[in-house]
Amino acid sequence: MGLYDRDYITRRTLPGGAWSTSQYSMVTILIVINVVVYVLDAFSNYRLSDLTAARVGTLTRPWLWWQFLTYGFTHAPSPQHIFFNMLTLWFFGRDIEYLLGRKEFLRLYLFLVIVGGVVWAAINRLQGASAGSSMIGASGAVVGIFLLFCLHYPRRTILLFFFLPVPAWVAGVLLLAPDIMSAIQSRESEIAYSVHLTGAALAALYYYQNWNLGLFWERLGGERIWVRIKYLFQRRPRLRVHRGEYEYLREMDDVGDPTDAEKEEWEKLEAEVERILDKINKSGTDSLTRAERRTLERASQLYRQRRRGS
Repeated sequence: MGLYDRDYITRRTLPGGAWSTSQYSMVTILIVINVVVYVLDAFSNYRLSDLTAARVGTLTRPWLWWQFLTYGFTHAPSPQHIFFNMLTLWFFGRDIEYLLGRKEFLRLYLFLVIVGGVVWAAINRLQGASAGSSMIGASGAVVGIFLLFCLHYPRRTILLFFFLPVPAWVAGVLLLAPDIMSAIQSRESEIAYSVHLTGAALAALYYYQNWNLGLFWERLGGERIWVRIKYLFQRRPRLRVHRGEYEYLREMDDVGDPTDAEKEEWEKLEAEVERILDKINKSGTDSLTRAERRTLERASQLYRQRRRGS
């Protein structure tokens, strides 16, 4: 039984009927975000892409590094740009999400977006491009996800251009061929080949090196950092047992008064549970020791026994 199945936590942290993004695949959520941003950009007086695009000059301006993420959720006014990116993500991203899980898929997708943007800016800076040269679009991350699909399912049949059946590995080669030719000729067209190749290279490394970004994130202490960030910005519920066990049971049914020893034992247990729940509220469940987890298990068992006995 998980921690959030406990009676003294469930009602406060998982209110009935609350909407949760866990009802949907991460691919669906990413597509919705991209479409919403595209619509807002199309109908706003001020183009979001002017703010969210990654630029060559972003590389030397740390206060703008967030643009290496936001550019991947902004697309050109032409509907073909977002249509083909999101269509590719929909067709091939779901299988990769199934293999990796929702969280790892999201970590990989954002990793492809960020690193692709940084590499693009670095290459263009070395080539002497102006600091104002900009880039938008999810193509780098989508190419990486598609190549990962080709590596996992090389012989699966894909309808190239919606009518020509080819193995996935052939489609992957045909997709990357123009980018490789552009890289050999050292020229950057309107299509940022360096972002595509970066996404493909990272996907290949992820596949052949058996990377796990979740484990890497944990080693960096990222989970603890994320818990603290959420603690700062979210509306924090108080995870407390507000009343003593015997007081609660006496309201439900007349079970008689406890002995002094029993009362003292319950007060100590209740105080310890209060302390552990406060720790969860501040640092997350990963911060609990084995002893603290056993204490919560024991408290839950005793609580349920008392309720059955009432």
